[in-house]
Amino acid sequence: MSTSLRAAQPATTIARGKRLLFVINEAFFLLSHRRAVVRAAQEAGFEVHVAAPSHHAWAPEGFDLSDLPGQGLAVHVIPLSRRGRNPIADARTFTALFSLYRRLRPDVVHHITVKPNLYGGLAARLAGVPAVVYAVSGLGELFSGRGLGLTMLRPFLLRGLSSAFRHSNASIIVQNPEDGRALSAALRLSEAELVLIRGSGVDLCSYRVQPEPSGVPVVVLAARLIWDKGIREFVTASRALKAQGLNARFVLVGGAHASNPRTVPADTLRAWEKEGLVEWWGYRTDMPAVLAGANIVCLPSSYGEGVPKVLLEAAASGRAVVATDIAGCREAVVSGETGMLVPVGDAPALAQAIRELLAAPDTRRAMGLCARRRVEAEFDERDVASRTLAVYNELLERRGPQGQAAEKHR
Repeated sequence: MSTSLRAAQPATTIARGKRLLFVINEAFFLLSHRRAVVRAAQEAGFEVHVAAPSHHAWAPEGFDLSDLPGQGLAVHVIPLSRRGRNPIADARTFTALFSLYRRLRPDVVHHITVKPNLYGGLAARLAGVPAVVYAVSGLGELFSGRGLGLTMLRPFLLRGLSSAFRHSNASIIVQNPEDGRALSAALRLSEAELVLIRGSGVDLCSYRVQPEPSGVPVVVLAARLIWDKGIREFVTASRALKAQGLNARFVLVGGAHASNPRTVPADTLRAWEKEGLVEWWGYRTDMPAVLAGANIVCLPSSYGEGVPKVLLEAAASGRAVVATDIAGCREAVVSGETGMLVPVGDAPALAQAIRELLAAPDTRRAMGLCARRRVEAEFDERDVASRTLAVYNELLERRGPQGQAAEKHR
């Protein structure tokens, strides 16, 4: 495969009156990361549906699937476990999706995350769905996980995905070129099947450049609080810098969900707070205010990122960032211009980068303004939505007799 992927172009015309179905493992993720796509599809005339499980791990308190119809979404509850490896439960997921596709007759199905891509993709092939999109929002555990169970399971998952992705009229959206190359090699995909859309974009109206807060500088890590996001390295850097006499506040923003075995336990977070290493602000829905209150934003992740949304939000807020030198983060950060990239798992390098930026407020401000200009030019969520709709449009235009027959029998 060549070093460049085909980039989706902005939509021009979209066929109206079509039925679009999103399949996702957590409905709130659709609102947090694909809201602009949903709105653009509705404005283009799509009848938008979402299939998701009734439970959710990362949504804010009080969120419920019943909130979605008020936003013009038709909801279909499906049995789907984010992390479960029970073959009987997964068979129920496949059966439910196959039945839904046959009953609903969608024109386009957009799968998001691994299990929807796998079981939804297989069901879409068998049910004769005319156009299918597979969204790979980073390679996640599938490629970066190191546990024995995952290592043993990975070949079977890859074979399953290879089969699921063999729909005759489909596109696979990746968020960075490195993920595209890795998927192409692992699943033997052709370059024509892959489309590059760099992340979910950012709402440039909600996130605005504001002056940095005065007083003791604040360094924020906002993410799902799982170990793979670099939580340990962040705390280790805080301990080292405080031991050197640096006066700064280190803040963790995110929930601690016990349902995920990789989550940092709440007791550990509280112990770090008691030790004076970090402040734990929990899950926050006011991220523009959180980032405006930061001097530096960190994401020392080792996870298989797509393009981390929080880094784009930090850039839109005019904040310099420190992140790890991995796929996805490299898309969001230009090292030395909009922030700094450090090696994965290197807490001393992370601490040094934070120290350097805290000591150089003019450099931070210059990086933040450069970051803002870059997201305005390259990561506006409206542009991401337009490019996603262009993928739907392309698939609808080239669908064959199978898809036309499906529409007649709706």
